[in-house]
Amino acid sequence: MSNVITQISSLEKICLYDEFKCAEIKSKTLLRGERFSYQIVVNSGDFRGFASIEIDSPLKEYIKLYREKEVYVDIPFYGEIHDEGYLIEKAGNLPDVLIPLDEFNNTIPLIGKNIVIWVRLDVPEDIESGKYEIKINFISRSLGTAASQCEMHDSTSMTVDVSDVTLPEQTTAYTRWLHVDCIANAHGVEVYSEEHWALIDKYIESAADVGINMILVPIHTPPLDTEIGTRRRLVQLVDIEKNGDNYVFGFEKLERFVNICKKHAIKYYEMAHLFSQWGAKHSPNIVVTENGKTDYMFGWGVPANSPEYVNFLDQYIKALCAELEKYGIADNVYFHVSDEPALSHIDNYAIAHDIIASNIKSGKTIDALSHYEFYERGLVDCPVSCVTHIHDFIERPVGERWVYYYCDNGRVVTNSFIASPSARVRILGFQMYKFDISGFLQWGFNFYNSNKSMYPIDPYVSTSADGWFPSGDAFIVYPSKDGAYSSIRGEVTYEAMQDIRICKALEALIGKEAVVKMIDDNAGRDLRFDDYPRDSKFIDDLRDAMVKMIAELTSKK
Repeated sequence: MSNVITQISSLEKICLYDEFKCAEIKSKTLLRGERFSYQIVVNSGDFRGFASIEIDSPLKEYIKLYREKEVYVDIPFYGEIHDEGYLIEKAGNLPDVLIPLDEFNNTIPLIGKNIVIWVRLDVPEDIESGKYEIKINFISRSLGTAASQCEMHDSTSMTVDVSDVTLPEQTTAYTRWLHVDCIANAHGVEVYSEEHWALIDKYIESAADVGINMILVPIHTPPLDTEIGTRRRLVQLVDIEKNGDNYVFGFEKLERFVNICKKHAIKYYEMAHLFSQWGAKHSPNIVVTENGKTDYMFGWGVPANSPEYVNFLDQYIKALCAELEKYGIADNVYFHVSDEPALSHIDNYAIAHDIIASNIKSGKTIDALSHYEFYERGLVDCPVSCVTHIHDFIERPVGERWVYYYCDNGRVVTNSFIASPSARVRILGFQMYKFDISGFLQWGFNFYNSNKSMYPIDPYVSTSADGWFPSGDAFIVYPSKDGAYSSIRGEVTYEAMQDIRICKALEALIGKEAVVKMIDDNAGRDLRFDDYPRDSKFIDDLRDAMVKMIAELTSKK
């Protein structure tokens, strides 16, 4: 007997007990610099034991293997805000976290259920074009004494044909908010201890690895998801001392943070919000040293336009901008005013914007909001519209158009809930390309708190912030022993960002209009954020057709 081994698309999700029928893949055409991921499902039937796994390929050094592990999805979606097509409709288990296979000694259990391996190939940009085989060997041994053990050998093979075309670099900005306090909480370390700095390094490395090229910088503790009158754990990077009406700023920790970002090729930087969330009514919680005593000087009790805070901001932003100039990143800096203002907050927001606007030099203002009036009044340079409202912005003139999604986006549109099929996550790339979206923002790279940060959460115990958000909305990485594990959703969103790059490579050969026509023709409709094919075959077929066309057109030159 032998194991049943099946190679399938990265866009399928297979659980332990699933009986599945997925198209098997044996070959793929790739561009230089492209990441190609697929899954291997192993089922041993009646055989019980373990299988050691080996890679046999000239591309071995560029291949990583991960074991997919299921997590408990306690809140698949908000009950009143969902549509058809989720993988589960009640609490249950689904695969999500990806653990490097070497942590299991490159061995998987053979237990008569589906064991899924995630295979990831990062094609080097300088590789010779041509066909390469990826052979994965399985050496299976049964349970029992040495005398009664039996052994069997299986393998599976993938042929990749690497084109001599190099994938263009990522120019789309992509951010998911890094929560530095949650790193300290999850790993039980003191904020900005050497252990914390090492973990920050690992988390930013993990962010860059899934295509994130923009990081939220906690110049002060970000005023996000904080219950009114309370404070999140202090993670302020900038040391502040007050002498009379003047302030002195220490930027040593900020410089260290930025240097970590540079180390991992982070291109864009967003400064923590300068006013409270959902209304811009108050200052953030900011610690200041005065007369040798360090305490909170600003926060919930301080109105946004108080003379004391306005005076502070005038000095703070000027000093900060000068420091960012020294780091050589000032042209790629974005300033947040207040997160998710409603239209009823527009007057407060205007006051807050006017307080800081004159001191922001080469940086731009950016905020998640869903009302065009904020942009129309000149209150934000880069409006980040929710996916449910993005067509209001697409149909009107906007200089730099961004998009975001969050917990309420459970009906029709794309999201990254664990219960969502992977195709629903990945469609984002083709949508962003078609409508010239400059950047994508999402609030939770590693938010391991309850709603309003009332207490910390173990993401392995609750994937929903203890019932507050659809599972997975708050994070796409899981804490590991000394860093972070990626997830299926993180890797699939990387593929979405990569789809934009593939579209741009094809655009260079046939033009934007022809690429958009190809997308719409394959979709069988005018593809929109609220109307798109839901199946993985559409995405895989479209991506394959584009890459093959790129390879063919280039070979004819």
